[in-house]
Amino acid sequence: MRAALFAGIFSATALSLHAQVATDQSLQPNQSSIPDVSASAVPKIPERAQIDEIFKQTSLGKEADERRLHIEWRQLQNQVVNDSDIVATKRAVDAARTDLEKRERLRDYYNLYYGRMRVLARSSEMKTALDQLKNAHLGQLSQARVRHDTDLELPTPTPTPKKKQKHSRADKFRKDG
Repeated sequence: MRAALFAGIFSATALSLHAQVATDQSLQPNQSSIPDVSASAVPKIPERAQIDEIFKQTSLGKEADERRLHIEWRQLQNQVVNDSDIVATKRAVDAARTDLEKRERLRDYYNLYYGRMRVLARSSEMKTALDQLKNAHLGQLSQARVRHDTDLELPTPTPTPKKKQKHSRADKFRKDG
């Protein structure tokens, strides 16, 4: 009886194990829906150059951006300042005899100096900053009390004569003495 009981339990267990295998294809797992574990398990790590570019593009704040621009400007300035034509133009500015001549030569110097740095600049932010510096330096050369070249077509005002004083100081002493 024990043997029959053992045989019954064994056959029932064997049948239940085979019964769990699904024969319906809709119940079978789809191979395309199972994600590839080997590809997604290892995250793609960007290269060092890509990480550097990400940090260059990301703003770290106003002060950090200004500091970065200042450092880039100093590097450009160090590259350009010893060029022979820029040094010659600077010497020509120092050799100018009149104020007008000096201002004209300074305009040439700033155009050459900032133009050369603008060519070497890598970012558009740096080019914009260089344009602003150039305009600030060129703006210092203008004179408010001197007629500008664009005002030449305006008529020249005629000076008004000064009124003569009736009695001068010298006349006063001549009468007393």
